[in-house]
Amino acid sequence: MRQNPSFTLADVTEIRRVIEGNPWATIVSAGDDGLVSSHYAVLLDESRDDLTIVGHVGRPDDLIHGLGEREIIIVFQGPHGYVSPSWYGDVQAVPTWNYIAVHLSGVPEILTEDENLAVLDRLVDRFEGRLPEPRRMWERPNDPAFVGRLATGTVGFRLTPTRVVAKRKLSQNKPAETVDTVIAELEGDGPYAQPALAAEMRRARDARPGAGR
Repeated sequence: MRQNPSFTLADVTEIRRVIEGNPWATIVSAGDDGLVSSHYAVLLDESRDDLTIVGHVGRPDDLIHGLGEREIIIVFQGPHGYVSPSWYGDVQAVPTWNYIAVHLSGVPEILTEDENLAVLDRLVDRFEGRLPEPRRMWERPNDPAFVGRLATGTVGFRLTPTRVVAKRKLSQNKPAETVDTVIAELEGDGPYAQPALAAEMRRARDARPGAGR
């Protein structure tokens, strides 16, 4: 991902927020047969306060990616959406796409069976916990044998990135009044309404130097 100083996201707390809110990630690696990508839910390592993440892949994706042997890139995509030039007023302009993305690169370490099982357990809790009657991994009708077979078909990993590229392109290079107009359009009822993206634009706008003064 090409970086641009105007759109750089460098705050670790903010990057963690993006990862936490958008756990469905794309894993990319370059193997003997070329590029390969997979899609899995990934979580922040709860024992760390940096950008270390934990996750798993199903076998044989671990071999396809050379997991633990070569560098991978894990991509997190936040809210994104189309921005029409008509929202800028009567000025020369072209369409664009606002978005947030985080790329974490490095060579992951392979988790032990117990560590992998703990990550799988936490992953289930992460999503089932929002339901009124959650189905936890260890609850009936599941039994230990079933859970064991499930875990055996996966390989867990931990990645402490050696390279981080994070970007939020949210019209920061536009005048404040234009940003407000784009936010209003994204919060509206038009065909390109995207409230989640509007909320991220508000967050970026309020973080600008001098905002609210």
